[in-house]
Amino acid sequence: MSEKSSSSGSDEDVDPESGQPLELGGILSKWTNYIHGWQDRWVVLKNNTLSYYKSEDEREYGCRGSLCLSKAVITPHEFDECRFDISVNDSVWYLRAEDPEHRLQWIESIELHKAESGYGSETSLRRHGSMLSLTSAASALSATSTSSFKKGHRLREKLAEMETFRDILCRQVDTLQKYFDSCADAVSKDEFQRDRVEEEEDDFPATARSDSEYNHNNNGSKEKLYPPASPKGMNGIDFKGEAITFKATTAGILSTLSHCIELMVKREDSWQKRLDKELEKRRRVEDAYKSAVNELKKKSHYGGPDYEEGPNSLINEDEFFDAVEAALDRQDKIEEQCQTEKVRIPRLTPIPPGDAYSAVSKHRYATKVEEMVQNHMTYSLQDVGGDANWQLVIEEGEMKVYRREVEENGIVLDPLKATHAVKGVTGHEVCHYFWDTAVRFDWETTIENFNVVETLSDNAVIVYQTHKRVWPASQRDVLYLSAIRKILATNENDPDTWLVCNFSVDHEKAAPTNRCVRAKINVAMICQTMVSPPEGDKEISRDNILCKITYVANVNPGGWAPASVLRAVARREYPKFLKRFTSYVQDKTAWKPILF
Repeated sequence: MSEKSSSSGSDEDVDPESGQPLELGGILSKWTNYIHGWQDRWVVLKNNTLSYYKSEDEREYGCRGSLCLSKAVITPHEFDECRFDISVNDSVWYLRAEDPEHRLQWIESIELHKAESGYGSETSLRRHGSMLSLTSAASALSATSTSSFKKGHRLREKLAEMETFRDILCRQVDTLQKYFDSCADAVSKDEFQRDRVEEEEDDFPATARSDSEYNHNNNGSKEKLYPPASPKGMNGIDFKGEAITFKATTAGILSTLSHCIELMVKREDSWQKRLDKELEKRRRVEDAYKSAVNELKKKSHYGGPDYEEGPNSLINEDEFFDAVEAALDRQDKIEEQCQTEKVRIPRLTPIPPGDAYSAVSKHRYATKVEEMVQNHMTYSLQDVGGDANWQLVIEEGEMKVYRREVEENGIVLDPLKATHAVKGVTGHEVCHYFWDTAVRFDWETTIENFNVVETLSDNAVIVYQTHKRVWPASQRDVLYLSAIRKILATNENDPDTWLVCNFSVDHEKAAPTNRCVRAKINVAMICQTMVSPPEGDKEISRDNILCKITYVANVNPGGWAPASVLRAVARREYPKFLKRFTSYVQDKTAWKPILF
């Protein structure tokens, strides 16, 4: 899978005027669903919103989806260095960048946009101001006082007393403040009068003054006498009485406050018990909520990339098998409906005479083809009925399927061998329809795409095909050489043998991709025609012919599918394939001349 990434901004690009991060856009691979897997999408990060489009050219038609990043959770994948997930509640986007550097750039840019949104940023604090905090605090205080003191009648009464004392104390403070202000004014006036008298004495020193204006000291000196200041408003205040009242008021406040503290201490235990109960309730509710969210995420994301086949898949073996079996059942039902509704279009594909397939072809794989043909003729036709290494896994009428369990590095490589006998067809006809690419889609229901990469000769082609995805298994593709041969019998009493061998090769026009797991195959369809003599002078009809089929398959599926699942699928699908294919050949040849 090709992955590209480009951007019109970076995580360090910030608009100097608004202080907001600039737009970021580029190509990321997005997980669409388990059928189509990862698809390249044009992703745009702007104004705290992540949007995606099918391509950059389709931006003018509107986005296909978007996420608000205010409450988004960005999770880098634990094993995949290019992948990161973005989740908002139960909505999850699985994204892959071209490389770890681009992933880091996207994550940092998204975090920057997220930080500049909502109440978490500095600009949001400036916008919302402090009125919200004051209102919240006032409402919280009101709720607290209402709920906490609803039943505390005595405490409420003491608080009312404190309110009364506060009013009295405020009035007394005002009175004392007036008294202190009057005293300060009187002192200022007295000093001013002294200064003025001294200035007058300096100006008129010879003026005679009576002794009554002076106070005679013991040392014979005299001191000027000044009339006592009598500030206006002081005579109406009883300073001693006000001081006594002030002391009594403060004593009452302290006594009431002590009483309030005693009441609150007495109620502290009951409050603590209630708090503990509420905390325990909250903990249980939070645990239940988290559990429900996890279950919901598991169900809603069951088709996500973490649950498909892979070395770190979250799906266990039993769930993997159930999912594969359910998908195969759905495919079978769809195929049955298609078969009943489909009218086969007759294909005019002439079958070449047998002599055309007897000669050894000349191409770059000719030696390899001959080697494969000889190996199959030597080993594939051997009877395995008495071999303890082969296990009979299916027996339905004339059809028997054997398996030999082989594993290599944890990958199932079980060779399979099936024998079957089909009436009314020849080995030439069976092998022709098995090899002919023109009719492949008529009988092969597991193929999604199919094309001939190169034609090597009249009886050898290189074929590339992708098989239908069966979730949670990864999609498989195969690149193989397919050759058909007629092996002439060395003994005139033995029948000729027809053989089609398919084995994996490499080709520059069909290199492996990240989209599919490349499987390796070595498959052979070997057929021999048995003829029973007709009665009298009658001509040989299809009632007199029987085709013995030996089908061998050595498949390396690759990937990480569990061994038990692969064996169960092989046991289920191989017999179905043989019955479906041989029935197709019987239908195609029923009213045609016999081709030996």
